[in-house]
Amino acid sequence: MPEQFVEIIILAVVAAFLGMRLYSVLGQRAEHEEESIPRPRDPALRPDQVEPDQSADRAGERTGAPQNAHQFQAIPDIVPAVERGVREIAAADRRFEILGFLEGAKGAYGMVLEAFWNGDRETLKELCDDDVYESFDGAIAIREEAGEKLDNRLIRIEEAVIDSATLDGSMSRIAVRFVADIAAVTYDKDGTMIAGSLDDAIESRDIWTFMRDVHSTDPNWLLDETDEG
Repeated sequence: MPEQFVEIIILAVVAAFLGMRLYSVLGQRAEHEEESIPRPRDPALRPDQVEPDQSADRAGERTGAPQNAHQFQAIPDIVPAVERGVREIAAADRRFEILGFLEGAKGAYGMVLEAFWNGDRETLKELCDDDVYESFDGAIAIREEAGEKLDNRLIRIEEAVIDSATLDGSMSRIAVRFVADIAAVTYDKDGTMIAGSLDDAIESRDIWTFMRDVHSTDPNWLLDETDEG
């Protein structure tokens, strides 16, 4: 076999070997570059402050569904009309969660009632819009003028369900129907009980509407309207 031909075969083998090594290195690098790198989360942040995963946002854009659409599975019997409104709010505010909202609404229900019964105007002003606050303030003023005092107690909240939900521009409004047991007693200026009983709780049915601008940095909802349910 000619010497020149042997050299050509040797060079071809060497070139093939180097090519395989190069492919191995670059192929491994490409595979690692395709892997997503988990981002560290600040343990000091509350769950609603953690920056959402951008890949989830892109998935929501592709499907047309809000990132937090999974929450509707937790309330399977929500009526269609209410679900439409809640979905609009959830799409406009990706931090909105139904269950979290309802828990907050129940907490606000108890806080507002306690503040009204105790004549705590400062707390009422923080939790209510101007119109609702004025109604509470007027009722408290009448009670104070008569020298009456209340000893009311919220025994339990039996039910709290969303009655309606709307998004008007950036203003979201959600009405919650509350069914609660309340023990109510009224004392006159001499300390004599003139109405009610702490032994017999009365069922109370109310529909309270809460409002919030979805573009606001303030996460709190204000009580916008109260009605009997």
